[in-house]
Amino acid sequence: MTILLFFVTHWVLSIFFQTFFLHRYASHRMFTMSRGWERFFHLAAWICMGPSYLVPRAYAVLHRMHHAYSDTEKDPHSPRFHKNVFAMMWNTKNVYHGFSARQVEPEAKFAGGYPEWPALERFSQRWPVILTFGSLYFFFYLAFATHWWMFMLLPIHWLMGPIHGAIVNWYGHRAGYRNFDSRDDSRNTLPFDFLTMGELFQNNHHRFGQSPNFAVRWFEIDPTWTVIRVLARLRILDLGPRPQLGRYDEEVAADPAE
Repeated sequence: MTILLFFVTHWVLSIFFQTFFLHRYASHRMFTMSRGWERFFHLAAWICMGPSYLVPRAYAVLHRMHHAYSDTEKDPHSPRFHKNVFAMMWNTKNVYHGFSARQVEPEAKFAGGYPEWPALERFSQRWPVILTFGSLYFFFYLAFATHWWMFMLLPIHWLMGPIHGAIVNWYGHRAGYRNFDSRDDSRNTLPFDFLTMGELFQNNHHRFGQSPNFAVRWFEIDPTWTVIRVLARLRILDLGPRPQLGRYDEEVAADPAE
């Protein structure tokens, strides 16, 4: 029971910080927050994502490219141009690495407006740090696992971020229903996205690219939007006027959250 609770907690926290901090804040700036809270959530994202922590700058550039070139040959992760999910994610890894290691400079329209913390980003990418995180998970399992099959969950902890990305970018463009017609293949995979905290409302998100609420229809539930509303009421973040970073989705539509 302890192991399963730990696994679920790590899954939820990891995908929450990916969608809340890396996606909705760093990539789109769907809300604003103070410098202090930004640093708090940045640090929390690294701690909760662990070995699969993603640098916000590289994530934001990659994601903005995905919106601008959705399901075209320039899309860093489109199922339309890859024979399987592993090939798609390998291509994603290569493009991401180019930006995170600053070996490749993004197009000017994709640059800027994302949080940067160079010291943390450099420290988090060092192999001793990554291996330490992985070892901590292993020793936790060694202490609390009651069956051998539980150790099969360990690789998921180590690769949590890429696994979330694979689910969202593969199934979010291959399986589910569509509320809106668009030139890409985006779909809503789950009406209540308990699995990826709202990320699988891809069709809605590609239609309303700057809306912090990924749910549109009455039966759709985006758990992260609920958390965002609570944080706004607590004045931790602001849903008022946001920075205009440019629109990277193909459609231009009113923000349903406003």
